[in-house]
Amino acid sequence: MSVPITIYGIKSCDTMRKAMKWLEAHSVAYSFHDYKKQGIDTATLKRWAQNVGWEKLLNKAGTTFRNLSDSEKENIDEPRALALMVAYPSLIKRPVLEAQGKITVGFKPEIYADLFAKN
Repeated sequence: MSVPITIYGIKSCDTMRKAMKWLEAHSVAYSFHDYKKQGIDTATLKRWAQNVGWEKLLNKAGTTFRNLSDSEKENIDEPRALALMVAYPSLIKRPVLEAQGKITVGFKPEIYADLFAKN
């Protein structure tokens, strides 16, 4: 495949493991970007936010968000959300998949199947 496929997340995440297992089972070559080791930059997050919205990227259900101070959690807008996600990459919903010019957040086998059906 000429267009690189990158999956972003944290290696220890169960959802990440499911997504990578799905990709491997369907012979989809990809590269893995580990937030814990490689971090994430604001420019990438801005590009994703333009595609899917920052609200979809910010994981408010996780432990990392719950452990933020009240002042960090209040009045969150896009610039604050992006800054928090850069500082705490675990706040980004996982996985984020960049494939075929699309950004997909989260893992649902049927969405991956649709995305890669034409290959």
